[in-house]
Amino acid sequence: MLSDNPLNQLLTRTGPEGQARHAALAAAAARLERAEPTPLVGYASRGAVLIIGPEAEALDAAGRLAGLPRRVVLATAPAAEGGGVPEEVICLHGRLAGLAGHLGGFSATAETTAGVQDLTAVLDDGHNAFDLVLDLQPEPALAGRVAPPGYYAPATGATTLEAALDELPGLVGEFEKPTYFHYDPGLCAHGRRGVTACTRCIDACPTRAIASLGDQVAVDPHLCQGFGTCASACPSGAIRYSQPSLQDSLEALRALLWTYREAGGATPRLLIHDRGEGLEWLTATAAELPESVVPFAVEEAGSLGLEAWLGALAYGAAEVMVLLTPATAPLVRAEMERQAGVAGALLEGMGHGADRVRIMTPVSAEGLVEALGEGVAMAPVSAAAYRGTNSKREMAFWALDHLHGNAPEPRPLTSLPAGAPFGTAQVDAQSCTLCLSCVSVCPGRALQDGYDRPQLNFIEANCLQCGMCTRVCPEDAIWISPRLLFDPQARSRPRVLHEEEPFHCVSCGKPFATRKVVDRMTEKLRGHWMYQDGRAMARLQMCEDCRVRSLFEEQGGQFITPGSPSA
Repeated sequence: MLSDNPLNQLLTRTGPEGQARHAALAAAAARLERAEPTPLVGYASRGAVLIIGPEAEALDAAGRLAGLPRRVVLATAPAAEGGGVPEEVICLHGRLAGLAGHLGGFSATAETTAGVQDLTAVLDDGHNAFDLVLDLQPEPALAGRVAPPGYYAPATGATTLEAALDELPGLVGEFEKPTYFHYDPGLCAHGRRGVTACTRCIDACPTRAIASLGDQVAVDPHLCQGFGTCASACPSGAIRYSQPSLQDSLEALRALLWTYREAGGATPRLLIHDRGEGLEWLTATAAELPESVVPFAVEEAGSLGLEAWLGALAYGAAEVMVLLTPATAPLVRAEMERQAGVAGALLEGMGHGADRVRIMTPVSAEGLVEALGEGVAMAPVSAAAYRGTNSKREMAFWALDHLHGNAPEPRPLTSLPAGAPFGTAQVDAQSCTLCLSCVSVCPGRALQDGYDRPQLNFIEANCLQCGMCTRVCPEDAIWISPRLLFDPQARSRPRVLHEEEPFHCVSCGKPFATRKVVDRMTEKLRGHWMYQDGRAMARLQMCEDCRVRSLFEEQGGQFITPGSPSA
């Protein structure tokens, strides 16, 4: 509810923009209350903890965690002076070899004097996993990534030892959290037929919750912590954020901006922020925020990307700002800045100005207030009326079409930075044999055959720029480049990339291949011992039926035409 959010109560309402902001935030909150419920994922922890680190520190921590029923210490360095092992603590000596998992499901191996040992084997409760991990190593095992639930490593600076010792005993029992994501493998561009192309979700995940499964990916819901950059980075929409969904977020933005305008506001400056440090900053400085700045809270700053930013501009926002605080994970920051570069190129290509979408990276709440005061928002475009859906590309194109229709200096196309999810493909006509390998693997069906003609066709609106076609082409004859055609008809119309006249069977006259394919096959096999006979070479220029007939006749057999009465 609006009344439950302290920020909304602290924001000023002295002028028309402030009054409009208050009404707009109420409308957005009411819409989000009707959002589709998010599925939950459960954890079960019985309190088995693995403590890793120098012997003295690890045993001391084990003694202070006496409330946990099972405590195992992996001493990575012996104590200077021998000390007693606390009662019911199992102490092993060795070097950690592997650690993976999450709350209620950690696995660990170590190199000991007995060789590589599965540490869970020492548990005597019938379980094969640790529930919790306290990593006291100077260089923690899972450093460089966002820690999974149940893992504490004070050396990373994410927590203190005292805080970890206070929190660990409370992590016994059953817990739930949102699933955060929805995955549709049918839309995924990760792989086809053993060839890997798109890895954007894997590369953008700060928790390493996403792994390759060959042609698809798998997302571990227990490791996922809802940063949302996988959904923002995905070019096809195969991974969608669900806390809330894209549709619910866009409908909330539409309600917010429509109400703002109806309540007398003129230039709403949308500020997307997370519910963590971002909300804390805005709550602390609410009275100093310009009344034209309209905060929009999301679970994580990375959960809304390009299609939502453009959608907000199409719905009437004068500008869109995304607040990233020092607590924002580096991978989230990198993905948001990459997408902002794409958004800037698109907006600049329409004459709207690249700075209508900005990533805000202040180091303090005071720095944010100062940066917001410096902004001079341009007038918003006439607001679009389309409703939000969960189709990522549909939402992006609808927003782009609306913005281009209201653009001050529209161009027919614009170049985009590398990694953009829109673009074109080109073919070297001298190298392409129209084998159509690219068609068979294109995840967006941007590449299509010519049906009854030897053609390679291309629909630009469907191209994800995943690079699958370039990886499978045996002739290296195809390449891609990021750009956007603003004309929706032009980008949705099939375009011939390459075509050739068909080669007709020398026996029956039926078209069955292209001349280039037959010529190359003939040239490659000319020196082969099996094709020294002129009749064998001639069969290379026959369709499949005539080739079989020729072989039967050469061997003195009688060829029976399939479907004939004698068949």
